Amino acid sequence: MSTRTWGARRPRRRRTTTGAAVTAAVAAAAVLLTGCGGDADKASVPEGWGTLETGSLSVGYPKSEGYAEQPAAERAKANAAVALKEEDGIRTGMVSVQLDFATGVHDAAGAAAAAGAGIGLNSTRKATDDVRLAGPEDAGEAREARRIDYDFTSDGQEDTPNRGTPMTGVLVAGVDSKGVPFVVRLNAVKDAVKAADLDAFVGSITVK
Repeated sequence: MSTRTWGARRPRRRRTTTGAAVTAAVAAAAVLLTGCGGDADKASVPEGWGTLETGSLSVGYPKSEGYAEQPAAERAKANAAVALKEEDGIRTGMVSVQLDFATGVHDAAGAAAAAGAGIGLNSTRKATDDVRLAGPEDAGEAREARRIDYDFTSDGQEDTPNRGTPMTGVLVAGVDSKGVPFVVRLNAVKDAVKAADLDAFVGSITVK
């Protein structure tokens, strides 16, 4: 895989809302916001998932689906943390975190541009969106990041699926509260990870 770091009329009657109903609605909204990680100090990590911890951020990975954290001694120097899914010796899924991966980057737009440039010629971007990550209030603009969804094909190198295998990926790029650019990726065989899990992955990030 070249796309890897493997190694948003008619008038109606007016309704009167009771105080109890308002309280319930506010509580429900708070649960939704906390669940997506957008306005929480700490992101919600789905049950059965593990967590990768780095100096700039933490992120969940689907441990219950066979992903396991890679020992520091085995991962590529460019990666601050990695979780892999291996099947019969083939890496069919990977979560990776890169820190300080680009120079002259000072905001989410710059980080996303740098990360997006590394996606590869054999890739197709599906969407680019602004996202707000979980994190402490004093993290400020560090909580603002960009998400890029894309499809690509495997190059068959470094124990990855056979050349030409359809793959899918999502990356989140930004700059932490200390000015360090980061990019977090999840790459996997296409259809092996549900869209809901990709959303949960993005929602599991807590920036520091």
